[in-house]
Amino acid sequence: MSAAPARVHNLPAARAQFGDLIGRLLPAFERADPLGDAAAAWLSTCPEGHAVFEAALVRPERAPEPVAALLESVAGLPEWVEPARLARASHLFSRAGVVGGFVLGLRSLVLGYAAPAGNKPLTFSGRLREAAPRRLAETARFVTAVCEPGGLLPGGEGRAIALRVRLMHAQVRRLLLATGRWNHAAWAVPINQHDMLATGLLFSHIYLDGLRLLGLQVGPDEADDYVHLWRLASWILGVDGDLVPDREPAARRLAECIFLTQGPPDADSRALTAALLQAPLQAARTPGERRLAAARVRLSGSICRHLIGHGLADALGVPSERHPFSVSLLASVFGGLDRLRAALPPIDASAVALGRRYWDLVVDVGLNGERPTYPMPDRLGRRPPPPDSL
Repeated sequence: MSAAPARVHNLPAARAQFGDLIGRLLPAFERADPLGDAAAAWLSTCPEGHAVFEAALVRPERAPEPVAALLESVAGLPEWVEPARLARASHLFSRAGVVGGFVLGLRSLVLGYAAPAGNKPLTFSGRLREAAPRRLAETARFVTAVCEPGGLLPGGEGRAIALRVRLMHAQVRRLLLATGRWNHAAWAVPINQHDMLATGLLFSHIYLDGLRLLGLQVGPDEADDYVHLWRLASWILGVDGDLVPDREPAARRLAECIFLTQGPPDADSRALTAALLQAPLQAARTPGERRLAAARVRLSGSICRHLIGHGLADALGVPSERHPFSVSLLASVFGGLDRLRAALPPIDASAVALGRRYWDLVVDVGLNGERPTYPMPDRLGRRPPPPDSL
């Protein structure tokens, strides 16, 4: 059995509760993405690396060898993919609309920041603190592209963005290791298989549970379809196939094991969470915009506490303020509307259309009408954490 890195907490309890699952997860801390790393290493030596990769997405047969190998590894679809399940998952994401926006920003992302070792690559990059609105809009565009109808099929925009994100991760991994400040003993391999798997769970099972906490009905089959979609997304992103679940019960068990062993939030967790919650204030320009942004920040804090629990919210420094809106009442309203949608097909179709328009607006406003590119970075942020940080 593989030795556990220093970042793994509560190991005896995890072994008692999850048995051989923890044994499968431990080696994943030391595995990265060889094909992605090789492609990023080659492209980083090319002055027009981004353009070369974009051309390869269109004409893979003309790609340089390391890039061709990466693209060939995810050509077509695995035999286990069921397109009808992908379509049903896309329907769920779209009809969730604004509720899904709350969950993605105030549960999925926040729970990712809570992981004290998993958050270190983002902390080193400095991008969330320096450009929070754009970073969040780029994440929203990635998720919406993955979840739009046909997004992960060959030629889909979600597939292309997932490959760009995979290369970006590989380049960040290279830059982190080159700093000499990456504490391998404490944090294991940067952006390793365990952490990539955990990210997929944040966007699948953790997202599903968040929808339920805000009143939406998500049945077992519908939830399994959504996990299936993110299994395919994770495969394109370079996660080992033997790690990724295809049904929600297995995804839930993995998430519970990961949360048990990741340890409590640290100072970086709190800084990242604060940057996310304060993003509307960073984007505000006029006094009126700042007043509206302050109200959004207060509401976001209340919803975040509802979605992650008050104990973790306290540990992350999420403000506890009285707010004129009751989140429980808001969830009841969302739930009532969702039950009406489920009962009347025309309302269901309208909810899907409105949900897609909502996400288009979120991305367009966050990016100021610009198109996200997800390029490979050539440097990291200016203020990495100390090497002994856990």
